[in-house]
Amino acid sequence: MTTTEPADTAREIALEAAGAYREALGERLIGAYLLGSLAYGGYSAAASDIDLALVFTESDSGSLVENTTKELQERSPVHRKLSVFWASLPALREGRDDGRFPALDRLQLAEDGRVLLGDDVRTEVARPSAAELVLESARFAIAVLATDEVTAEFRTPKRLLVDKVWFTKAVLFPVRFRYSGTTPTGRAANNDEAIEWYLSAANAPAASLVRLARQVRAGHPLDPAEAEPELAAGLVPLYRSYIEAEVRRLRDTGAPDDLVNAFEDWDKRLG
Repeated sequence: MTTTEPADTAREIALEAAGAYREALGERLIGAYLLGSLAYGGYSAAASDIDLALVFTESDSGSLVENTTKELQERSPVHRKLSVFWASLPALREGRDDGRFPALDRLQLAEDGRVLLGDDVRTEVARPSAAELVLESARFAIAVLATDEVTAEFRTPKRLLVDKVWFTKAVLFPVRFRYSGTTPTGRAANNDEAIEWYLSAANAPAASLVRLARQVRAGHPLDPAEAEPELAAGLVPLYRSYIEAEVRRLRDTGAPDDLVNAFEDWDKRLG
């Protein structure tokens, strides 16, 4: 009996979704592209999204994308993993986002995107600067991870003990952010290479917690009895180490004071 690999199932859903967007958008859709771990490898059935990029002729197609995505996500639990980015080709050529297409994902499209249907426009996408990538990832961290709710969860985990996706992302976000900052172009790091880089460092904070996140991402059960002491011992030190490195990086790139201050305030709240 042949068993379909999770990555193959995810790619089939991505291709199905691409066809649905083409039907909804018609000639306005220039192309659809795989991003993320389905494009560069390392897809995890337990933790990965199905990342899809859409490129349009014009910028006013967002509502059609949102409606089509909602309909697709209702088809199955795996369909709910769809994460879709979109922008017009003129904006991508100019290094702008006129839809939902952050700089890091635009860089992924240029470097690792895989054509699902339509024209191959990857070489036309303007690559964001390293400074732009630094600022974007820092703002993402403050907006998503430095909230009072998440900070409280880091100190007294509840959802982290039962939600495999949130557990792996919360532990591996700072690892990926730090590794991305060491790459020549500031490119998006995949989890496997970021983890390998982090664990190869001497005295890396929370190394055993990072190893556990790698195992859970690969399909190891998330056992609260195993995860709780690892989180208690390692999560805050992991983030404080990331914040210290990020503050240095932001200052080196001339980041706005309010962004640097937000990281310093986050560090105080964690400490």
